[in-house]
Order: sequence, then structure tokens, then C-alpha cells
Amino acid sequence: MTAEEVTNEGQHAMEGEDITPKKDGGVLKLVKREGTGTELPMTGDKVFVHYVGTLLDGTTFDSSRERSDKFSFEIGKGQVIKAWDLGIATMKVGELSQLTCKPEYAYGSAGSPPKIPPNATLLFEVEMFEFHGEDVTEDEDGGIVRRIITKGQGYSKANEGATVEVTLEGKYEGTVFDQRELKFEIGEGENLGLPVGVEKAIMSMEQGEESFFTLTPKYGYGNAGNAKFNIPPGATLQYKLKLSAFEKAKESWEMNATEKLEQSAIVKEKGTQYFKDGKYKQAAVQYKRIVSWLEHESGLQNEEELKAKALRLAAHLNLAMCYLKMHEQSQALESCDKALELDDCNEKALFRRGEALFAMKEFERARMDFQKVVQLYPANKAAKAQVVLCQRQIKEQHEKDKRLYANMFQKFAERDAKKEAEKVKDGKSENGGSVDMEDKAAPEETAA
Repeated sequence: MTAEEVTNEGQHAMEGEDITPKKDGGVLKLVKREGTGTELPMTGDKVFVHYVGTLLDGTTFDSSRERSDKFSFEIGKGQVIKAWDLGIATMKVGELSQLTCKPEYAYGSAGSPPKIPPNATLLFEVEMFEFHGEDVTEDEDGGIVRRIITKGQGYSKANEGATVEVTLEGKYEGTVFDQRELKFEIGEGENLGLPVGVEKAIMSMEQGEESFFTLTPKYGYGNAGNAKFNIPPGATLQYKLKLSAFEKAKESWEMNATEKLEQSAIVKEKGTQYFKDGKYKQAAVQYKRIVSWLEHESGLQNEEELKAKALRLAAHLNLAMCYLKMHEQSQALESCDKALELDDCNEKALFRRGEALFAMKEFERARMDFQKVVQLYPANKAAKAQVVLCQRQIKEQHEKDKRLYANMFQKFAERDAKKEAEKVKDGKSENGGSVDMEDKAAPEETAA
């Protein structure tokens, strides 16, 4: 390529609209094919594109098309060069555009050896295929999807127990059903009629952030719906949330041993009150905080150590009770096991583990726990009654098994007898065929 051709190529590359906030010509965008719709990616959205990157002289330095694999990244998170965060945020689905990127919006004075020299202006041809919001659930099950309207400040986020100030607007099928300004403690949202997904959404936000969240039924009002807000079962909800301010609850590492004991006693009382009010989820949140604070605390001695052990034991026992009330048997079982690690003869732990096992139809194991309670605590009439119930269930199960196996063996015997009969029948049929042939042949032989 001649010097004149390079100059012409460079001039062509500099075409397009300046899309930089400063209007300094750092990123020019030239639309080659319009996209569809009106929606554009938001900060935090995951975008999927194909691209071809070239230098001004036409040399290709990278191409997703050659790899036959679309490139994806999250807008506004600093995962790509500045020019991409700016340029691709302006693209619609189906759009094909050219981005001309000055060095200060690309790889700067360092370049990216060996393919991109220092102070290089780069050309990217980019095609937008799709984009969607950021999944902020722990399990990444798509249950809470965020689209950021206004990015927040800092990196700190609200935690369990934090006090938050929030402006919210809840919508179902385009109709606003909830619009409030609230100040509350994370973990107490259900008292205010908020679905669990809203608190989880808030815990993903930075201070000052405003975002749209889409909540699947699992994180909304579930299969029950919400009569107060006229939300039917299985509804997907949309929330616009603004986190104005928050004050984090102290993390475990921010407290000394004495503070942990003091806070544990406070939240234990709070959890007990929730339990009495039938708010088992909120109660469980409080008891779990005690476990997280004290489970691995090693800076305790003598009387404080005994207090910590008593609080941990109470937390596990109360968690087990909460889980039983919520019909989460396996978690109740786990909490009982933890309690029994602290006190292997604990009456409540053994009894509640028996209840969990009974609900899981593990009657033999349940009976063993109830029998141990009776053995250790003969006055426990409830355990005696449960032993009888277990024995009845075990007997019924044995009777069912006997009937099942008897029917099974009867079916096998009938099947075998049927097969035997068919064999005998087939044998007779073959013999009968040969006799018929002889009978038919006999006259012919006589006639001959």
C-alpha cells in the first residue's frame, strides 16, 4: 500500500459521529447497518458481539469471526477498552457499526505487543447479536436480573443486617402496585411486604445506584401471590430501586469476641420474637448470624467460652425448629447434627432430629433418636408417643413390602407358568403338524 493509499484509508477510517462525553474525537462511530428496536445496553448488561479489529493500514490484529465464537462482556465494568464500553453501549440488536478508536481510548502509548504498536488508532467492525441484564443471584439461576440506570459510587455493598434507605417502585404487567420510600434493616423486608428478591437485589447495589430488577416467581411472591397488592400466583415482577444510603452491619472480623457475644445475645432475642410471631424465615436469619459470628471464634476463655457455646447451641436448636416449621427437613437435620456436635445427649436436638427423620419417612432412624430421648429423659412423654408412631409406621411399611413382594413373586410365578404352558402348546402344535402330513401322504402312497 502506498503512502497516499494509507492516507486515504486513514481519512475514511476517521468518518463517523463522535460519541465521547467530552466530544474530543476519541471514539467515532459509523453505522453500516441499522439495528432493530429502540433498546440499548445498560451498564452491567452482558453483550454478545462479533468483531474484526484492524490497524489503519488494514492489518487485522484480531477477529472473533475467525474463531467462530461470539465475544461477550459486561458493559461499563472495565472489562474491555474504554472505546468499547462507550461505543457498544450505543448499539441496538442487529446493528453493524465501525468504531474508530484513538489510542487514549484503546491501548494508549504502551500498545499491546506484538500486534498493536504504541499510540495506535484502531478500527473495529462490530455486530451486536444480543444483550441482557446481569444475573445477581448466588446460584446464577436467572431469578434476579439487574439493569443499571445510574451507576452507584464505591465498591461497598449492604450486608445482612445493614440499615438501608431505599426508594422503590414495583410493577406487575406494567401496572404499579407498590411505590414507597423505606428505611429498614436487611432481613426484615418481609415485615414490610417485600418479596425476598428485593432484599437480595438491594444487597447487590452500590450507594446512589438506581436499577431495574426483574424477579421470577421464586424471588417474588411465589406460588402464593400477594392478595394485598393483587399479585396472582407465579407472577414475574419488575422493581425500580434506588439505594440512597446504607449503614453496614458489622462483619464478624470487625468485632472482637466480647462484641460478638453481646450482639449474639441481642439477635437471639430478636429471632425469638420473630419465631413467636410465626415469622420463621426472619427468625432463621437472626440465628444464622449467631452461628456465623461464633462458630470459629477462638479468642474466648472460661466463662465467655461457655456463653458462646450456649449461644451456638441455642442458635442451632432454634434453626432446626425454624426449618421444621418451614418443612425444610434436610436443613433441620443438619442443624440438629451441629447441635449434637456441641452436646451429644441434648434432648431437643435428638427429638427434633427424630421429627425431621420422621417427616423424611426414615422411620428406623427416627425411632432410634426417639428411643434415645426416652432412655436419657424418661419423663419425655412426647418421645414415647413418637416411638409408638415410628413402630406403627415401620410395621405398616413391612406389611406393604410383604404385599408388594408377594404380588411380585405371584406375578413372576404366573409369568413363568404362562411361558411353560406356551412351550407345551408349541410342542403339541409341531407334533400335530407332522401327523397331518403323514395322513395326507398315506393315500398317495397307497394309490401308487
